[in-house]
Amino acid sequence: MYDVKITVIRKTDYKDLQKLYENPIEHACTVAEGQEWIAESGKKPEGMCDSAWESMRWFVEELAAGRGNFYDGWMKNPNSAMISCNDGFRPVSFLIERI
Repeated sequence: MYDVKITVIRKTDYKDLQKLYENPIEHACTVAEGQEWIAESGKKPEGMCDSAWESMRWFVEELAAGRGNFYDGWMKNPNSAMISCNDGFRPVSFLIERI
Protein backbone atom coordinates (compact mmCIF):
# COMPACT_ATOMS: atom_id res chain seq x y z
CA MET A 1 0.00 0.00 0.00
CA TYR A 2 1.09 3.53 -0.78
CA ASP A 3 0.36 6.83 0.94
CA VAL A 4 -1.60 9.48 -0.94
CA LYS A 5 -1.17 13.25 -0.59
CA ILE A 6 -4.34 15.35 -0.76
CA THR A 7 -3.89 19.07 -1.50
CA VAL A 8 -6.53 21.80 -1.67
CA ILE A 9 -5.93 23.47 -5.04
CA ARG A 10 -8.90 25.80 -5.30
CA LYS A 11 -11.83 26.83 -3.14
CA THR A 12 -14.80 28.65 -4.63
CA ASP A 13 -17.81 30.33 -3.08
CA TYR A 14 -21.05 30.84 -5.02
CA LYS A 15 -22.78 33.49 -2.93
CA ASP A 16 -25.51 33.99 -5.53
CA LEU A 17 -26.53 30.33 -5.29
CA GLN A 18 -26.29 30.41 -1.50
CA LYS A 19 -28.65 33.39 -1.39
CA LEU A 20 -31.16 31.72 -3.70
CA TYR A 21 -31.17 28.17 -2.36
CA GLU A 22 -29.24 27.57 0.84
CA ASN A 23 -30.53 27.86 4.39
CA PRO A 24 -28.03 29.78 6.53
CA ILE A 25 -25.44 27.51 8.13
CA GLU A 26 -23.02 28.17 10.96
CA HIS A 27 -20.11 25.96 9.97
CA ALA A 28 -19.25 26.29 6.30
CA CYS A 29 -16.13 24.69 4.87
CA THR A 30 -12.97 25.79 6.66
CA VAL A 31 -10.27 24.33 4.40
CA ALA A 32 -7.70 26.66 2.88
CA GLU A 33 -6.00 26.59 -0.50
CA GLY A 34 -2.66 24.85 -0.12
CA GLN A 35 -3.79 22.78 2.87
CA GLU A 36 -2.53 19.18 2.72
CA TRP A 37 -3.26 15.81 4.29
CA ILE A 38 -1.62 12.42 3.93
CA ALA A 39 -3.93 9.43 3.53
CA GLU A 40 -1.71 6.71 5.02
CA SER A 41 -2.30 3.49 3.10
CA GLY A 42 -5.41 5.09 1.61
CA LYS A 43 -7.17 5.71 4.94
CA LYS A 44 -9.14 8.88 5.63
CA PRO A 45 -6.84 11.47 7.21
CA GLU A 46 -7.78 12.98 10.54
CA GLY A 47 -9.51 16.33 10.07
CA MET A 48 -10.68 15.60 6.52
CA CYS A 49 -14.28 16.65 5.85
CA ASP A 50 -16.56 13.58 5.65
CA SER A 51 -18.36 14.88 2.57
CA ALA A 52 -15.12 15.68 0.72
CA TRP A 53 -13.72 12.27 1.69
CA GLU A 54 -16.75 10.49 0.23
CA SER A 55 -16.19 12.36 -3.05
CA MET A 56 -12.57 11.23 -3.35
CA ARG A 57 -12.34 7.99 -1.35
CA TRP A 58 -12.46 5.60 -4.32
CA PHE A 59 -9.66 7.48 -6.12
CA VAL A 60 -7.51 7.61 -2.97
CA GLU A 61 -8.00 3.89 -2.32
CA GLU A 62 -7.16 3.05 -5.94
CA LEU A 63 -3.97 5.13 -5.86
CA ALA A 64 -2.97 3.65 -2.50
CA ALA A 65 -3.39 0.16 -3.97
CA GLY A 66 -0.99 1.01 -6.80
CA ARG A 67 -3.61 1.58 -9.46
CA GLY A 68 -4.28 4.79 -11.37
CA ASN A 69 -4.42 6.06 -14.93
CA PHE A 70 -8.08 6.89 -14.46
CA TYR A 71 -10.26 7.19 -17.55
CA ASP A 72 -7.44 6.14 -19.91
CA GLY A 73 -5.13 9.13 -19.59
CA TRP A 74 -7.34 11.80 -18.02
CA MET A 75 -4.49 13.21 -15.91
CA LYS A 76 -1.01 14.17 -17.13
CA ASN A 77 0.34 12.31 -14.09
CA PRO A 78 -1.35 8.87 -14.16
CA ASN A 79 -0.74 8.52 -10.42
CA SER A 80 -3.02 11.43 -9.56
CA ALA A 81 -6.58 12.74 -9.84
CA MET A 82 -8.31 16.11 -9.47
CA ILE A 83 -11.49 15.67 -7.46
CA SER A 84 -14.02 18.20 -6.16
CA CYS A 85 -16.17 17.86 -3.09
CA ASN A 86 -19.90 17.65 -3.64
CA ASP A 87 -20.83 21.02 -2.08
CA GLY A 88 -22.54 22.90 -4.89
CA PHE A 89 -22.38 26.19 -2.97
CA ARG A 90 -18.66 26.20 -2.10
CA PRO A 91 -16.90 23.44 -4.05
CA VAL A 92 -13.28 22.65 -3.27
CA SER A 93 -10.90 21.08 -5.80
CA PHE A 94 -8.42 18.57 -4.40
CA LEU A 95 -5.34 17.16 -6.14
CA ILE A 96 -4.68 13.65 -4.92
CA GLU A 97 -1.31 12.05 -5.68
CA ARG A 98 0.34 8.76 -4.84
CA ILE A 99 3.59 9.37 -2.93
